[in-house]
Amino acid sequence: MRIVLTGGGTGGHIYPALAIARHCLKRNPSCEFLYIGSERGLEKDIVPREGFRFESVKITGFRRKLSFENVRTIMRFWKAVSRSKKLLQQFQPDVVIGTGGYVCGPVIYAAAKLGLPTLLHEQNALPGLTNRFLSTRASLVAVSFPDNEAAFPKAKRVVYTGNPRATEVASADAAAGMKSLGLSADTKLVVVVGGSGGAKSINHSMIEMAGRVRELPGTHFLFITGKSYYDGTASRIAELEDMPDNLTVVPYIERLPDILAATSLIVTRSGASSMAEITALGIPSIQIPSPYVTNNHQEANARSLQHSEAAEVIVESELTGDRLFDQIRKLMEDPSRRGHMASQARKFGQPDSAERIYQHLLEITAKSVR
Repeated sequence: MRIVLTGGGTGGHIYPALAIARHCLKRNPSCEFLYIGSERGLEKDIVPREGFRFESVKITGFRRKLSFENVRTIMRFWKAVSRSKKLLQQFQPDVVIGTGGYVCGPVIYAAAKLGLPTLLHEQNALPGLTNRFLSTRASLVAVSFPDNEAAFPKAKRVVYTGNPRATEVASADAAAGMKSLGLSADTKLVVVVGGSGGAKSINHSMIEMAGRVRELPGTHFLFITGKSYYDGTASRIAELEDMPDNLTVVPYIERLPDILAATSLIVTRSGASSMAEITALGIPSIQIPSPYVTNNHQEANARSLQHSEAAEVIVESELTGDRLFDQIRKLMEDPSRRGHMASQARKFGQPDSAERIYQHLLEITAKSVR
């Protein structure tokens, strides 16, 4: 099978596409891939590093306010459609998969115009503008949240698959994760992380609550600051007169899924990749959605878990170190509540998500042959 992948801008769009590719290779080692991304997105570095062929198109997103720049964006879109058609005609894929971000727009549009089977994957509870635009043209739309099919009322067909990132973390090794931190297997672990790049507001709360973590002596805290915030955050925490011995502060964790598999509670942003990981592993969470994303979609993600009693939510405007720690302590002192949250979280997780998508790829490509 020859597959074109497109999606970019953030890891939340890129990593699901790569998870699909890796699963397809497991199921069919003869699969061949071309990844079409933007010139400036993270995908231009991540995708080649993962060993996949990469081509770029020049495209930018629309500004939400009236601007002459939007006229230029429309011109770039049509130029990107033209280049996408040439790349597709050269590669001759059996199917084109889009995982979101504005680069998907010209690629999926071009694929539809060429009559190629297309699968669109939406990671968030609230769809982005690009995926809403493309949903009427795609052969199939796959959603990550149960009962979210109604988000695409004009799509030809919508199916619930979950997020393929879940497939990759489902086999994480909890024992290896605890060993990497130098902790015993029976230690209760709380992870506080603001995404791969960190989050200033969450790091500020880490600083405020650092002196209180000793109030939970049977629990170890892992603060992951993000590389750019590490020096400032770690130095402020180091100013404590009595540094707690149940606290570890690091800039980044290379194999985070293994640690997540051993985590009793996580404090995190509400991006798509994070959602896929914590639900696949059944981790109780305190969600702090970023207010700086399009359509405030992270809060929609977080509320979906909260309404199912899988998570607590603290909006950033109400976040303080004391409030965060009090919520952590309340949950850590109530194992029954955490057990219920873990069970509810697993209902969202789909460890077989990548396989579900693979089966749908076989289905829509078979139909195109008939």
